[in-house]
Amino acid sequence: MSDRAGARLSERGGFEKASVRDAEIDGRRVLLRADLNVPLEDTAEGRVVGDDTRIRAALPTIELLREGGAAVVLVSHLGRPQGRDPQFSMRPVAERLAELTGAPVTLAPGVIGEPVSELARGLGPGEILVLENSRFEPGETENDPELAAALAGLGDVYVDDAFGAAHRAHASTEGVARLLPAYAGLLLEREVRELTAVRDHPARPLCVVLGGAKVSDKIGVIDRFLEGADSILIGGAMCFSFFSSQGIAVGDSLVEEEGVALAGHVLARAQAADCELLLPIDLVLGRSFDAETEVRELEGVEVPDAWMGLDLGQRTVAAYERVIGDAGTVFWNGPMGAFELEPFAAGTRAVAEAVAAAPAFTVVGGGDSVAALSAFGLADRVDWLSTGGGASLELMEGRGLPGVEALRDA
Repeated sequence: MSDRAGARLSERGGFEKASVRDAEIDGRRVLLRADLNVPLEDTAEGRVVGDDTRIRAALPTIELLREGGAAVVLVSHLGRPQGRDPQFSMRPVAERLAELTGAPVTLAPGVIGEPVSELARGLGPGEILVLENSRFEPGETENDPELAAALAGLGDVYVDDAFGAAHRAHASTEGVARLLPAYAGLLLEREVRELTAVRDHPARPLCVVLGGAKVSDKIGVIDRFLEGADSILIGGAMCFSFFSSQGIAVGDSLVEEEGVALAGHVLARAQAADCELLLPIDLVLGRSFDAETEVRELEGVEVPDAWMGLDLGQRTVAAYERVIGDAGTVFWNGPMGAFELEPFAAGTRAVAEAVAAAPAFTVVGGGDSVAALSAFGLADRVDWLSTGGGASLELMEGRGLPGVEALRDA
């Protein structure tokens, strides 16, 4: 970490919610909401966890609870099942958690109900009960009060460590937090501290790098940082909404129609802002979204018919590298192109390398950006990898997160 980053970290403000460190947990059952929404893979041995990053991120809070004498009732969602779908069972997660902790881990037969309550009552200190996928219950996403009450009956204390779900007012996040003494887990606390510090007290210059497909997903962050950042670098398919708003031909490139008007609004605001908004100045094109497609480098951004823009060009990459290299703080969310296709990975790889090498405090959020860093072997070279995609964006916008606001005040 750079000296500038260290100086910024020393200026972090306090966390306004009660921490799990302050909770009375010895001999008590703790209902722990974690974000264990991990990718699963099918193997000859059965369904297994494909990437355990989120499980590992939850371990510090789990171990603090176990070492403090608590029994842990762990609840999480997994994917978007339509009803009780065995493909989305928490079994592979429970098995991996047992391997990582060496603790007794039991998978409950459901989310709530008397058999689940009986297992919870029988837990001893240090033991873990993993509830089935919270989204097996239709009342989860509806924040159903009866489901929240049933979940609250499984514990004496509630701890929310699921930052990735904190922007959702669900029964296992906002609902149950109103019914039990509710505390922030170590991961959630750290996420809020780091992201709030970047938003409110960054070391200057602050460079915000935004990619992905939809301007509508990022418009709140863009509006916020037109006032607070020194530069915003735009990449990914969302740049074609900006070009379309200027009447620039985009060929067959992916364009979010809703995003065109939003991009025009951003460009108009940027004229009067002190923040520099940078768009690509050259592109890499493909005939189709395919690794085997014909590839062409384009000097400029007018995309011909029957071609689509799929990556940043070399001059854009060089310009973005210079801005990132001069920054005191970098926040990056969203890939710069179709990095999952090797012919179009260079732009995202170059930005990832620039962020990793920057003498700045660096924060990366969003599943695709984190996946890109991991794919390029750079995940351990940034200062903070946020586990929240939508949650990190909403926090950076300055919006309240229901899962955080429901916790007791410090």
